[in-house]
Amino acid sequence: MAKKAELKTKKSAASVNQFLAGIEDEGRRADCQAVAKIMKKAAKAEPAMWGPSIVGFGSRHLKYESGRELDWFFVGFSPRKDALTLYGLEKHAPLLKKLGKHKIAGSCLHLKRLADVDIDVLRQLVEKSISSAKK
Repeated sequence: MAKKAELKTKKSAASVNQFLAGIEDEGRRADCQAVAKIMKKAAKAEPAMWGPSIVGFGSRHLKYESGRELDWFFVGFSPRKDALTLYGLEKHAPLLKKLGKHKIAGSCLHLKRLADVDIDVLRQLVEKSISSAKK
């Protein structure tokens, strides 16, 4: 029987503050700090590093029909080179229409800059996504 592949992105004890402070681009760093505040408030959870470059909020245990199990965050983000990537946001079409400039690739929402989107709509997306994930 073949060994199951182990998930590489796991919660770690690495410092979120150190990670965010190490973001070289000043604008991207400010955007990440703003998104962190939104997600922390909505999730009612402290941020944690997941892998080397994802900041996640909350934690849940997922079990798939295939039998695969893993621990994952409710919502999170990563300051990628080309965009700020947000994870765990559900595709609420009415809200996405009002969000502003963004791209969706797979299950991720990509923002060039936070200034390109409506922060209140982003906050609503985060809140709805966390609420759905907790059910």
